[in-house]
Amino acid sequence: MDELTRIRDLAKETLEYAHCGEMNRRRELWRHHNSLHFTRPLIYIRAIPFDEFLNPRELICEDPYYRALERTFLLNRYRMKLADDYIIEPFLTVRAVLKSAPDGVYGVPAEMGEKVPGGAAAFAPSLIDEEDIEKLRVADYEVDEKATESEYDRLYEAVGGVLDVETDRQGLLCSMWANDISTVLGKLLGMEQMMWDIYDRPEWLHRLLSFMQSKILMHMDQTEAANGFRLINHQNQAMPYAEELQPPQAGKGPVKPSELWGYMASQEFTNIGPEAFKEFMFDYQKPILERYGLTAYGCCEDLTHDIGVLKSLKNLRRIAVSPFADVKKCAEQIGGDYIVSWRPNPSSAVSYGLDEDFVRKNLRETFAVFDANGCKFDITLKDVETVGGDENRIIRWTQIAREEIEKRYQ
Repeated sequence: MDELTRIRDLAKETLEYAHCGEMNRRRELWRHHNSLHFTRPLIYIRAIPFDEFLNPRELICEDPYYRALERTFLLNRYRMKLADDYIIEPFLTVRAVLKSAPDGVYGVPAEMGEKVPGGAAAFAPSLIDEEDIEKLRVADYEVDEKATESEYDRLYEAVGGVLDVETDRQGLLCSMWANDISTVLGKLLGMEQMMWDIYDRPEWLHRLLSFMQSKILMHMDQTEAANGFRLINHQNQAMPYAEELQPPQAGKGPVKPSELWGYMASQEFTNIGPEAFKEFMFDYQKPILERYGLTAYGCCEDLTHDIGVLKSLKNLRRIAVSPFADVKKCAEQIGGDYIVSWRPNPSSAVSYGLDEDFVRKNLRETFAVFDANGCKFDITLKDVETVGGDENRIIRWTQIAREEIEKRYQ
């Protein structure tokens, strides 16, 4: 079998998954669930360490581009073994090639330093002295149409006519982890310096935050003026469906940000109190988030003490409750006004064996807390870095979660 035939056959398989009755059922479940019509918690397996247990013999393609597509399609095949509510869509996206300032979107490096064995890395800050802020530059939104067409044609040649192909044309500062300010701020300053700056040079930090916010809003304005937003640009760290918004799909648009899900987090502010979080982060994020139709907030950070701040967001719909948060205190504050995106601890769930009795106990106790507070919630298993090479561990965990849901919610 030649490699292109292999890719197109796998694309046809993914297309069958995307249009099957089960996927349509899941789409309806998420559409109602995210519009606060709660019947039972939905399950989303967000992170799968697929390379740990993917049989190398299943990867037939030698071409690196085809091999990456092959892996994507084989992951969809694995996902069909899970009993969760993840939605496989009938399209793939290719990122537009966008003009950027030299050395990064802000004109200076915003990267992690050298990695140590295992993947951890320290920050390598670019802004050290106050005058370094003068180095910041952000290019206007501009698509390199020729280079983008080349990238589109390569993907279309592989899967076009089977799966839809859509170009993601939103600005560099509009996408997840670029538009939340916090992620890039941590890289520009380093975590320790960022915390010192709140106390030692707050006016300078406000100047930096204001600059970053203005450039994100600029890219949003310029993307919208260029008809660059599409329905593929929903982002909410879940399945971005809701009764109030059109669903993710290719070939539809342009749309405005007010027709999309928006998402942000502030993981770098985990150890910063709610007052400083509001002043030095959320007040800058809020005008950006409120440009979207519905929004979701939070990733791995503990938001226990920040929920009161978040609730001022007029279009807030989903709030993350991470493994580090106090579930009871979060549930008491959130109640039934928002969707709780509960994230069980992956380490105790699947990463170091699977203790079925513990998993069931953890699920039941957490369900009871949410139910006692009238919460509408779903379950996201994320940040699973290892399953010890056991492909059945996530499958079994999902089955257990499904069993406990069906026992409690009829």
